Amino acid sequence: MNIKKSIVLRIRVAFLVTLLFSFAIGYKIINIQFIKSERWAKLHEENILDFKDVKPTRGNIFSADGSLLATSLPFYRLCIDPVIVENDVYRKGIDQLSKNLSAYFKDKSASEYKRKINDARRGNKRYIVLNHKLINYQDKKEMTEWPIFSEGRSKGGVVFEKVDKRFMPFSFLAQRTVGFVNEENHGAGLEYSFNKELAGKNGKALFKKISGGNWKPVHDENEITPVDGIDIVTTIDINIQDVAEASLRNHLAAHDADYGCVVLMEVATGEIKAIANLGKVAEGRYAENYNYAIGNQGLTEPGSTFKLASVIALFEDTDINLADTIDTGNGEYEFYDRIMRDSKPGGYGKITLQQAFEKSSNIAISKKVNEYFGAKPDKFLEYIQKMGLTEPVVFQMDGVAKPYFKTTASKTWSGTTLPWMSIGYELSMSPIHTLSFYNAIANNGKMVRPMIVKETRVADHVLDKYDTEVVVDKICSDETLRKVKIMLEGVVESGTATNIKNVNYKIGGKTGTAQRLVKQRYTQTYYTSFVGYFPADRPKYSCIVVIDNPKGFNLYGSDVAAPVFKEVADKIFAQDLELHTPIVPQELVNTGIYPTIKGGLFDDLKYLCDALKIPHHKGANANDDWVTSHLENKTVIWYDRKIVTGIVPDVTGLRLKDALYILENVGLHVQYQGTGRVVSQSITKGTRYNKGNYITIVLN
Repeated sequence: MNIKKSIVLRIRVAFLVTLLFSFAIGYKIINIQFIKSERWAKLHEENILDFKDVKPTRGNIFSADGSLLATSLPFYRLCIDPVIVENDVYRKGIDQLSKNLSAYFKDKSASEYKRKINDARRGNKRYIVLNHKLINYQDKKEMTEWPIFSEGRSKGGVVFEKVDKRFMPFSFLAQRTVGFVNEENHGAGLEYSFNKELAGKNGKALFKKISGGNWKPVHDENEITPVDGIDIVTTIDINIQDVAEASLRNHLAAHDADYGCVVLMEVATGEIKAIANLGKVAEGRYAENYNYAIGNQGLTEPGSTFKLASVIALFEDTDINLADTIDTGNGEYEFYDRIMRDSKPGGYGKITLQQAFEKSSNIAISKKVNEYFGAKPDKFLEYIQKMGLTEPVVFQMDGVAKPYFKTTASKTWSGTTLPWMSIGYELSMSPIHTLSFYNAIANNGKMVRPMIVKETRVADHVLDKYDTEVVVDKICSDETLRKVKIMLEGVVESGTATNIKNVNYKIGGKTGTAQRLVKQRYTQTYYTSFVGYFPADRPKYSCIVVIDNPKGFNLYGSDVAAPVFKEVADKIFAQDLELHTPIVPQELVNTGIYPTIKGGLFDDLKYLCDALKIPHHKGANANDDWVTSHLENKTVIWYDRKIVTGIVPDVTGLRLKDALYILENVGLHVQYQGTGRVVSQSITKGTRYNKGNYITIVLN
C-alpha cells in the first residue's frame, strides 16, 4: 500500500514539473514573439542594414594647356533584382536576356544565365551580381534597351553599380609624377600629394546585407550625397614632357644606364614644364618606377656641378678674378693623405680660373678653395647656406630628399673634407635642388621655389591659385653673377660641353661626372649630369639631366647627359617663338619696279594684280586659262601658255602647285627638286610624249 502511494506521489510530482516546464516554455515563446518582438526586429534590422560610405568621383589632373593627365572614368557592375519583375515581363524577356548576357560576357551559355536568374527568383533573392566584369558607359546604355532591363530599375530590377576607375589618357607619360593612391591611402606623386583635394568627401547611404555577404544599396531619405574631388592644374607641358622622356629613354638605352631624370623649369616662375624619371626594369627597358629628381634614391654626390657654388664663395669672399692663374701641375695633387686627380692625362698645367671652371679642373678649384677657406671652413659653409643649398627644397610633392652637408663639428670632418667638398663630394643633393640653384643664376640671383601645381578648381571656378615663391632674394652679388655667367657660357663655347654648342642660341651650364660611392668605396662607375639654362643672354628655361651608371666608352657628363639637354632645348627653341630674335621689318620704298610675275592661272594672277593696283591686260588672241607674262610700259601683258595634248607644256616660272597641276593633268608623272619657281624641266617644251612618262622639274 505504501508502495502504491509512493508511485502515485511520484507521478503527480512529475506531472506537476512537466506542467510548470511547459508553462515556462510557453511564457518564453510569448515573451519573444509579442513582448520583445519589437526589440528583436530592431536587432535583426541592425544586423542586415548599415549606413556605409559612398565614394565620390575623384578630381582630374590637368596639364598646363588643359590636357587630361589623369581622370576617373565611370564603369559599372551589372546586377539584378529578379523578384521585382512582373511575371508577364519576366516570361517574355528571360530567354532573350539570357542570350544577350551570354553573347556579351562570353563566359556562360544562355541556359546557364537563365538558370542563375531563375534560381534567384525562385529563392526570393532580391539582389544578384550577373557578372563581375565591369562595363563602360556606352555598353550600359545599350543594355538598358535589353528585354526586362528596358523596364528600368523599379520594374525591370536592373542595377548598374557605378565603379570609378583611374585613367591616364597619355598612358605612361609622366606616370610617376602623376602617381597613384592605393586602397590603404598610400601612394606617390601628385595623386598622393594632393589626395585630400582630389579625393573629395564620402557620402553615406543605406545598404542591406544579402546572401553571399554582399551589400545591396537601399534608397533612403537619410542618404548623404558625396562631394566630388576638385581638379588640379599642373605646370606640365605635354609636348616638352614627351620630348624629355623620349630623349632620356633613348640615351639611357644607348648607354645601358641604371636610371636617369630630366627636369625643365621656367626661370622666372619656377614652373616645372617637364619632369621625367626612368629606371631600368629589364634589359633595354625603362619605366617610371621612382621619382629620382626629388626623392632619396636620387640624392647623391653631385660632382663638378657643385663647383659653381665654390667659385661663387671665392668671388664673394676674395678679390680673385677670372684671369687669375692656378698651377695644376701634372694632373695630380696631394691634400694630406689623399691624391686628387684631373681628368686630363698629364694635367692642365698653369691655367686661369675661368679655364679651370670651363675645363672642370678638380685641382684648380680645390686648391683655391683650400687656399682661402682652409683656415676658416665655417666661412665657406656660411656661403653655401646663404645660397640656399643646406635646406631641403620645400616642394608641392611629398617625398623630397633632404640635402646632406657636413659641418666642422661632424665626426667625419677632416683636412681633406673641404677640398673634396669644393668639387661636389662628401655632400649630397637631389637633382631638383641643383636645378633650383642654377635657375637662381639665370634669374639674376633670385632663387624661386619649384612649382608643379598652379591652381585647383571646380569646373571653371578657380579655388586656389599658387604664385611664385622666393626662397632667397639674392644668392650673391651682381658682380659675382656677371663673372659666373661668363664662366657658364664658356663651358659650352670652349669648355667641356662644346658638343652641344648651338649657332642659333647660347647655353650656359656645367657638366658633372662624379665617381659613384658603392659600399663606402668609390668605384670606376659614374653619376653624370648637365645642368644649365637657355638662351644664355635672356634665360627663359633651366634644365638638369642626370644619367646614372652609364656603361661603355665616353662616360663623362658631356658625352652622356649633355646631349639630352641639347635635344630638349633644341625642340623648345624651335617651337617657342618668344625665344627667337624678332626680325624688324624694313619699310619698302616704292621705286616703280613691278614684282616679278612669271605666269600661272589667269584668274589668280588677275586677282593679285587688281589687289596691288598693277595695270594689266590680255594680249591679242589670249584666251587660255594658263598664261605667261611680259612687262611693257609698266603694264603686265598676258599671253597664252599653250597646253596641247601630247605636247609637253612649258612650266618654267610657275610655282610647284601650278606646275604639278598642269603636268599631271596631261598625264605626266612628276618628280621635283628644290623650292620656289620652276627654272628647268627635263623634257623640253613642245616635245611629244606618251601618258605615264616621267618628267623632272627643278625649282629655285
